[in-house]
Amino acid sequence: MATYFLLIIYLAFISLGLPDSLLGAAWPVMQTEFNASLGTAGLLFMIIASGTIVSSLASGTVLKRFGTGKVTLVSCIMTAGALLGFSVSPSLLWLIVCAIPLGLGGGSVDAGLNNYVASHYKAHHMSWLHCFWGVGATLGPMIMAQFISGQSSWRDGYLTVAGIQLVLVVILFLTLPLWDRVAKNSNVSGSQKHEDSDGLSNDEEDGHPVKPLRMKGIKLALASFLFYCGLEATLGLWGSSFLVNVKSLSASSAALWVSLYFAGITIGRFVTGFITFKLSNRMLIRGGQIIALTGAVLLVLPLPSGFSLAGFMIIGLGLAPIFPCMLHETPVRFGKKNSQTIMGYQMAVAYTGSTLMPPTLGFLASHTTIGIFPVYIAVSAAAMFLFSEKLNVLLKRKHSAF
Repeated sequence: MATYFLLIIYLAFISLGLPDSLLGAAWPVMQTEFNASLGTAGLLFMIIASGTIVSSLASGTVLKRFGTGKVTLVSCIMTAGALLGFSVSPSLLWLIVCAIPLGLGGGSVDAGLNNYVASHYKAHHMSWLHCFWGVGATLGPMIMAQFISGQSSWRDGYLTVAGIQLVLVVILFLTLPLWDRVAKNSNVSGSQKHEDSDGLSNDEEDGHPVKPLRMKGIKLALASFLFYCGLEATLGLWGSSFLVNVKSLSASSAALWVSLYFAGITIGRFVTGFITFKLSNRMLIRGGQIIALTGAVLLVLPLPSGFSLAGFMIIGLGLAPIFPCMLHETPVRFGKKNSQTIMGYQMAVAYTGSTLMPPTLGFLASHTTIGIFPVYIAVSAAAMFLFSEKLNVLLKRKHSAF
């Protein structure tokens, strides 16, 4: 039964990933149809991400009252309805209205499932959980590319993804009784697992409790999450526009290559699940950041289009282990007593990065050119690496002092 429960969680993360990459893949075509500015996609993305922030901040209360299963079901229904609204939108105003439930549908589920898996499962389960998000994020632009390259339009792409979401709604509804039943058993084993675990606690100094936001390294950790999610979202949203306007690819080819970027994340997280048996979270985070920086350098250098396309795939592979490993490292970095609170802070800051950084590039590109995209990506990757390494140095000094 526990195995079926884990599969349901994985399916829920597919539903989270499916809509995340659609807007960026379809925007070069949508922009022309609605006669909109390049930066309008950033506005829509900000509205979606803002809704996710609101629902993630309220997730603690919502999940406690209704349970993860019901919240996941309702959120998936909201997402399917919003995608259906996108497919029939007659104007930009309608897109803005539909963007609100699309964002609200993701936050509570994301925060709830991440905290549950980080608390009760091992590192490879966390990597595979986010691998399934990558499955959804990869399928999204691949589906869209098929429609915008043929006789159909981007609207049929959104309609198809809405249909897939509705299938997931049916599965979640039929398995709803399983959530409460398995959750009770998992809570028992999870509490035992916590009691037996020997994480490196960081929740006291000189014998006195430390508030989570005043703990050493917390700001560096939050900055790492900010730049990671900002980088991942920016590349997903503006990658197609860069390839179309600067590298002269067709809209369908650009969407396909962006899907390969998400495929890199997906494949990388699947492989990372096995590597966690041999390497620590910290080593995987550092290695992933170095690989992502390498891919960003390929985008910056004035090389033929093939190198830029390879850069997309390399960045995806590099980003793969970073987010799930940072989440799973939370109890080790800051102690089990504070992990749930800090997890909420990390998710909120992560969504803030997704909310602010892509529109910032859109604003800058509107006043200059989308050609600044590679430099923006490289600077974001470098900042993420810098803050993460500073955190490693700080924690190493603290632990060596004991």
